[in-house]
Amino acid sequence: MKQSQTGEFYGQTNKTINLDGITLTDTVYTLDKVDWHYHENAYFTFILQGNVIEGNKKEIYNCSAGDLLFHNWQEPHYNIKPEGFTRGFHIEIEKNWFDDLNFSTENLQGSINISNPDLKFLLYKIFRETKTDDATTLVSIQSLLLETLGKMLRDNRSENNKKPTWVSEINSILNDQFSDQLSLDYLSKTLDIHPVHLSRDFSKYFHSGLGEYIRKLKVQRSLQMISQEKLNLTTIALDCGFSDQSHFTRCFKEINGITPSQYRKILFG
Repeated sequence: MKQSQTGEFYGQTNKTINLDGITLTDTVYTLDKVDWHYHENAYFTFILQGNVIEGNKKEIYNCSAGDLLFHNWQEPHYNIKPEGFTRGFHIEIEKNWFDDLNFSTENLQGSINISNPDLKFLLYKIFRETKTDDATTLVSIQSLLLETLGKMLRDNRSENNKKPTWVSEINSILNDQFSDQLSLDYLSKTLDIHPVHLSRDFSKYFHSGLGEYIRKLKVQRSLQMISQEKLNLTTIALDCGFSDQSHFTRCFKEINGITPSQYRKILFG
């Protein structure tokens, strides 16, 4: 089985940045299929544009723009690229980088499909840092990466703890219906849980309030749609459940620190 070396991905590499044990690669996928292989380093794959199918020994992931995977080192997998343009952003992390920081990865084994929108927003921030490339780029990327890994470990510990049934149920509802006008009354009746209990305990499992979490899902969806250059921002705003483009821009900037237009310029610039 082929081992991919540091910075080696299958396609056309737009840019590679090497930062003291961290390698960041922006790659356009050009091969229809990549057979079973593994990488020498642990790494993130963040899909910026298009679609890719990735399979490992346990699961198959159908990834589109905005999807995020983490692989520990030497985790075998294969890739299939459907028709169309696909671009991925990768962050490889050498084992020495973890060791130097005394950062344990025992709970980050195998391949992980990451759904937490907060982690995806952090990856967008790291991607933006690679476009800045100034004197603070290294420290910014290191701190954002440590924040990402810390949140992943927290999520993994939380996954191992028993949760009420309503937690997974509401997560499915919110991800499927985030663009609808959801009310607390509707959610509490659907889940058969008192609205006070739902409001009080939601942040315990999602680390944000209910309304804030729904806005995050809307912005997450908008980031996927922005990767389709032909879509205008008004269409994206309405499709994602915002009242208008101004509301969309305000929420987007609050979460990402920049406007949708500024992000689109970074992505396609």
